[in-house]
Amino acid sequence: MKQVHVVVGVVRRDNTFFICKRAEHQHQGGKWEFPGGKIETGESVEEALNRELQEEIGISIIASVALTEIAHEYTEKRVLLSVLLVHKFTGEPFGKEGQIHRWADINELRDIDFPDANAAIVDAILGATLK
Repeated sequence: MKQVHVVVGVVRRDNTFFICKRAEHQHQGGKWEFPGGKIETGESVEEALNRELQEEIGISIIASVALTEIAHEYTEKRVLLSVLLVHKFTGEPFGKEGQIHRWADINELRDIDFPDANAAIVDAILGATLK
C-alpha cells in the first residue's frame, strides 16, 4: 500500500486554530482539516510546511514547533503526518484556493468533523495546551 508523507500546520492564535474544509471531490471530502500537504522530494518538513501554508492559506511561518507525528491507515492509502504547531506567522490566513475556512475555538475541536487521522492531532493540541 502506498504511503504519503504529509506535513500539517496547526496554526494557532490565542485559543483558536485555523481550519479549512476539504473539497467534496477530495479524499475525506467535506471534512475539516488543518492546512498542509505532501512533502516534495528533497524538502525538509519545515520547508514543505512553509511552502504549503503560503500556497494554501497565504501566510509565512516565523516560528513553529513539532507537535506530533501520526501514522494512519485508510482503506485506500497510508499517511504519515508530521504535525507542527505554528504560533508565529505573517499575513492573515484565508482560503487562498477558494476553500471554506474559519478559526475554531479550542473548546469546539472535539465536535468538528475531521478526517479520522486528525483525532490524534486534536488530542495532541489539547494535551499541549493543558500542560
